[in-house]
Amino acid sequence: MVRVTGGSNKRVSLAALIAVRPGCRPRLIYRVHTGRRSRDDQRKGFTEADYARLPDAAHQQLGGPLVVVWDGLNTHVSHAMADLAGARDWLTVFRLPPYAHELNPVEPV
Repeated sequence: MVRVTGGSNKRVSLAALIAVRPGCRPRLIYRVHTGRRSRDDQRKGFTEADYARLPDAAHQQLGGPLVVVWDGLNTHVSHAMADLAGARDWLTVFRLPPYAHELNPVEPV
């Protein structure tokens, strides 16, 4: 995930995944969250529900099963995301080792 804060104190967050299939061009599937944190809202960027919608959207867009490699982001390792992955028979999740963001192909994007 990449976060950028502009001079106006607005935050732009990006959640992305790279879809790779042998013999096909890689595809970048992403969602953008913009805006300021309100006084009532404790979260500045994506929620777990937002992250859950990303593999669902990728599954619909790509039309097949997904194998996802997640880094150690706290949302990725939560019980809610484990339940989400377990409820989708088309989703297989592998986790990167802690502090290995250099192995995540989305990071440079």
